[in-house]
Amino acid sequence: MPKSTSLWLETVHPFDAPALAQDLTTDVCVIGAGIAGLTTAYMLAKNGRSVVVIDAHGVGAGETAMTTAHLSNVIDDTFKEMQRLHGPDGARLACSSHATAVDQIERICAEESIDCGFERVNGYLFLGRSTKERELDDELEAARGAGAKVMKLPQADVTGFTSGPCLRFVEQGQFHPLRYLHGLAHACARRGVQIFGDTKALNTAAGTGAAVNTERGHTIRAHAIVVATNSPFTDLVAIHTKQAPYHTYAIGARVRPGAITRALYWDTEDPYHYVRLHPSNNRELGGDNDDPVDILIVGGEDHKAGQASDADARFTRLEQWMREHFRAAGEVEFRWSGQVMETVDGLAFIGRNPLDADNMYAVTGDSGMGMTHGTIAGMLLNDLILHRTNPWIELYNPGRVRTGAAVEWVKENLNVALQYTSWLTKGDLASADQITPNNGAIVVESGRKVAIYRDEKGTLHRRSAVCTHLGCIVSWNPAASTWDCPCHGSRFDKFGRVTNGPAPKDLAEG
Repeated sequence: MPKSTSLWLETVHPFDAPALAQDLTTDVCVIGAGIAGLTTAYMLAKNGRSVVVIDAHGVGAGETAMTTAHLSNVIDDTFKEMQRLHGPDGARLACSSHATAVDQIERICAEESIDCGFERVNGYLFLGRSTKERELDDELEAARGAGAKVMKLPQADVTGFTSGPCLRFVEQGQFHPLRYLHGLAHACARRGVQIFGDTKALNTAAGTGAAVNTERGHTIRAHAIVVATNSPFTDLVAIHTKQAPYHTYAIGARVRPGAITRALYWDTEDPYHYVRLHPSNNRELGGDNDDPVDILIVGGEDHKAGQASDADARFTRLEQWMREHFRAAGEVEFRWSGQVMETVDGLAFIGRNPLDADNMYAVTGDSGMGMTHGTIAGMLLNDLILHRTNPWIELYNPGRVRTGAAVEWVKENLNVALQYTSWLTKGDLASADQITPNNGAIVVESGRKVAIYRDEKGTLHRRSAVCTHLGCIVSWNPAASTWDCPCHGSRFDKFGRVTNGPAPKDLAEG
């Protein structure tokens, strides 16, 4: 049975970050110790600013640990869509900003001697079963217009995979995301950044006297605040109506080194599949020798968060697809899932938080490109806080409205509205007695919907099923053992503790 954890969590030691134990004053307080938060802290510290980083859990404990870590300037929502939504200049800026982010990661690895397996690879976009070659031709034209280094090939020039017609993008990259993040955290610490784990932000105050109040009663006063928590808890609706949470799945299978060329691979299906390889060895994977082995990482099977409960079937389909396309794939060792915040126009929201004071900043909406969007955030927020110009400000402005995205905005918000009808539906099961160990379900008790988890000893843990953000009914996610909100992406652990905003607090007692 594969391990139900990400490859990255299994192959790195946790970063030791103590809990905040006193009030502090600093230039900038960053909430969130993922790639966006730590890159922001690093860039500011290099520019002489004092920075405090806090995280409710720890360094890399959020969605950064669930990525497949493609480093690419090939936009997930396609260059054709970027041109339609953001115009030719916007498409070029999107392409160049992500390319700059990959360059920045490479530069940081070199300057800080971070051993995270960073390497440059090619990327290949190939046809899915339901798409036609004309789609590749259209994307080739749009990619060239955006400035991407791309070529169409009749077959990918790789070993271990027969692609058919494809587009080859050069100068892409890959790395071990948690090793990179831990190296970045150490680099931050060397520059005086204070990093605290197990420190949850309860609320913030912007403007004059800006401050972050934490769950244990300590206060951090700062000139500027950055909310880098994947989905901001400081914003009730302004950003959340323009993005939607999607759940995605990944598996990792053993492959003999050299059997499949290391590269990034994507197909044109919707939802699409995404593939890369990670060089490893038997000892790193729990064996007793250092013999090399590659792990083939395959992702896909996306769906709207909280709106599907067939995780096992999705993992099965993902493995079937992998074996059809990559014959050298061996035993599946890992399987995991993560949440992606998809914006209505395909690019992240990075900048001043809408409807807030000028010294409150946010980053969200990774749109399937979290590693590069997070790095872009570090560079862009650094310039904004230091009052510097930056060509990306308007492109990533969280307050932006793109008229071409109106249809997607309406569709996603109608979907949210439909989720409130779950107040009127039956529960998942008729009784808590039907819940098996290590599983959860929504059960109606005394006319109320209750989120009930049964632990391995058989003990039941009851919480209200009502999300503490805007009142949607949460859903059990068996792939991650979490309670997920289908409306705006809030997530709670199996005991009801909030792990991902915008929910400001834990599920109420059941």
